[in-house]
Amino acid sequence: MAQPPTTSAPPSAPPSARRPGRARRLRALAAGVLAGTLLWAAGPADAAPADTSRRAPAAGRPAGPPAAGQAAGRDAAPPPTGSAAPGDDWLHTRGNRIVDAHGNEVRLTGANWFGFNTTERVFHGLWSVNITETTRAMAQRGINIVRVPVSTQLLLEWRDGRAAVPSAVNAYANPELAGKTTLEVFDHWLDLCEQYGVKVMLDVHSAEADNAGHVHPVWWKGAITTEDFHAAWEWVTARYRGDDTLVAMDIKNEPHGGAGDSPRAKWDGSTDQDNFKYACETAGKRILAVNPHLLILCEGIQIHPKDGADWSSTDAGDYHSTWWGGNLRGVRDHPVDLGAHGDQLVYSPHDYGPLVAPQPWFTGDWNRATLERDVWDPNWLYLHKENTAPVLIGEWGGFLDGGPNEKWMTALRDLIAEQGLHHTFWCLNPNSGDTGGLLLGDWKTWDEEKYALLKPALWQHRGKFVGLDHRVPLGGAGSATGLSLTDVYGDGGGGPADTAPPTAPTGLTATATGATSVTLRWSPSTDDTGVTGYDVHRDGVKVTAAPVTGTTWTDTGLTPATRHTYTVRARDAAGNTSAPSAALTVTTAPAGGGEPAGTLKVLHRTTDGSLTDNAIRPELRIANTGAAPVDLAAVTARYYFSRDGGAPSVSAWCDHAALGCAGVRLRVVPLSAPVAGADAYLEVGFAGGTLAAGRDTGEIQLRMSKSDWSAFDERDDHSRAPSSAFTDARTVPAYTGTALVWGAPPA
Repeated sequence: MAQPPTTSAPPSAPPSARRPGRARRLRALAAGVLAGTLLWAAGPADAAPADTSRRAPAAGRPAGPPAAGQAAGRDAAPPPTGSAAPGDDWLHTRGNRIVDAHGNEVRLTGANWFGFNTTERVFHGLWSVNITETTRAMAQRGINIVRVPVSTQLLLEWRDGRAAVPSAVNAYANPELAGKTTLEVFDHWLDLCEQYGVKVMLDVHSAEADNAGHVHPVWWKGAITTEDFHAAWEWVTARYRGDDTLVAMDIKNEPHGGAGDSPRAKWDGSTDQDNFKYACETAGKRILAVNPHLLILCEGIQIHPKDGADWSSTDAGDYHSTWWGGNLRGVRDHPVDLGAHGDQLVYSPHDYGPLVAPQPWFTGDWNRATLERDVWDPNWLYLHKENTAPVLIGEWGGFLDGGPNEKWMTALRDLIAEQGLHHTFWCLNPNSGDTGGLLLGDWKTWDEEKYALLKPALWQHRGKFVGLDHRVPLGGAGSATGLSLTDVYGDGGGGPADTAPPTAPTGLTATATGATSVTLRWSPSTDDTGVTGYDVHRDGVKVTAAPVTGTTWTDTGLTPATRHTYTVRARDAAGNTSAPSAALTVTTAPAGGGEPAGTLKVLHRTTDGSLTDNAIRPELRIANTGAAPVDLAAVTARYYFSRDGGAPSVSAWCDHAALGCAGVRLRVVPLSAPVAGADAYLEVGFAGGTLAAGRDTGEIQLRMSKSDWSAFDERDDHSRAPSSAFTDARTVPAYTGTALVWGAPPA
């Protein structure tokens, strides 16, 4: 009996000038696919007759391809409605969370399977493996959603009744697909996903059906216009609008382009053709007019102008640059507007490691903390941390090299798991040239080492994987590895299956008290399924609009000289809340008193995600709020912290300063007696210079470590910032000479 062919990595190809390695991902695969096709095209002489029967379509899905010019499925699908029924699986968003129709939080944790976007117009690997076995294996291993790249060209071919029978499907390995067109293969696969509890996201990966189509920077190309792009989305939405197996639409893969490139994608408030923000919200609104229950994913772009620059510049130095699709800085000033359906919006960056392309953030002594500070936070993670919208990392993955690439993968995996982010791993396919896949070259054997790295980032509950279907467990009926949403949360309104609340938060303290604000900090709670956030209560009333995802929070807009009592409760994914923490009573400072009058202020942020590693990494700015210049040689600021673990010596370094580290003076000063939140402070001074009125020093990135390299516990440190964005920090006092001019030291 002839053996189905195996595939190897594609031959190398010239790298992209702006993203070396990424251009290799799908390039030059056609020859390999064709060679594999020729090996089995005739089929074994003794092969059993192919099963050409048509499986009954799922509810709301038509059985066959449309007639030319007809939007198939429109008659069969129900009309769009304003809200999802409690029994279906449609999703929407609340703050930075994705929830089901009952408001239960869910996590989309899956993988990519490409091929429908290429010249083959069908999943790659079907020349070797059975589609049913592969889909079942993904589900049983915890893949609860699959991102499927397609092309605008393919969608238009389907719409116009021009779906062809693909040559890249081995009918011997896939008798159930014999004679089926590419559209019928996709429909059959959707039925399999429904059977195994897997959900699906479509991604327009390129305008044309081309193995290297993703290299083109924008969503129009050649005969494919912007209107074609929108019309294709409308058609596919209408075809499947009654099928809640397909729950999300990723509008366009990796819009990009550097300074001076033409065409290139930008992000601003215009209605220009190359403004991806406008393209994404236009496509999103047209999709949601047909089916208001779909999640709309908007990726980022490549560059964004720095302060003082604009999109007219052709100087690369005027832009913040990152991975294709990974730059969402523009959202802060120009968020995507989906109108009445804003709760369907998800932002979706892509992130890769140094084996895909060298990047400046992979040089020097980099680690997860520097990646979070320099790359993830400013480009996209701020959207999650500030509770703006959910973030789904649409592509991440790569080879395990035992070195830098694996270090990056582990760091991002840990971030995903700790923050509860959504993601789709790139990819299942072993023929992704610069990343490899979860499958090895035979398309059947799983790369167990890579899967072990991915597994902690998959949604799990009590040792089993959680799907996004309310009735079908992930893996199908009788699955030994998966659960349905009903298994986790109960049958909707009847109460959650998980009834165990988290432990109560402990160690509630006020780390800063001003006339109109109080900053709180507490120690984290624990829960059998994981804590999802905290509710803060002031004087018996909950004052947080959405759960706080960290363990610090600042209450603002208070009245001076007023007494308040605070408690904190933890919340888990099932909606259980803990008992309240011990109460803390705080009195705000009197108006005009309690704070020094001066012409300086300190701004502080923390982008270091770890509170218990062996380094403290404060980032400061000192601003002149007065009307006259200030002599920097007379200025100092004090960052108060606890050394923990006895009284070891602590060293401090300046890692970066806008005014130059050579001009920054640092010393660590132990306190004569410990106080709340501190037994030492880091004094930051300057060799000289003048700070003009209304200006600040720019960012000063600092680092401290103990002589024995043991861990700190920063959770109760007096000066630690509660925010990843620069905010006024009265817990970091500033002095001119010996006079206190800003903030207050710990009492």
